[in-house]
Amino acid sequence: MISKRYERGSVIITSNKVFEEWAKIFYDLVLATAILDRFVHHCHFVVIKSKSYRMKQREDVIKSMSEENPKKN
Repeated sequence: MISKRYERGSVIITSNKVFEEWAKIFYDLVLATAILDRFVHHCHFVVIKSKSYRMKQREDVIKSMSEENPKKN
């Protein structure tokens, strides 16, 4: 799929994994390297360093749960 799309059309990839972890994800260093080579050739990186929106939405629920069930010493 990546090879067929390379230099033919746009691809949007989102990941919470750094490139160094991709070889483990694909179980193959050569394959991961080939994919990354094509991705980064004409890419624009948008790096977002922030708390997860899902976690932000759940913060109040988590907080109220911990207040209702305080740890016993």
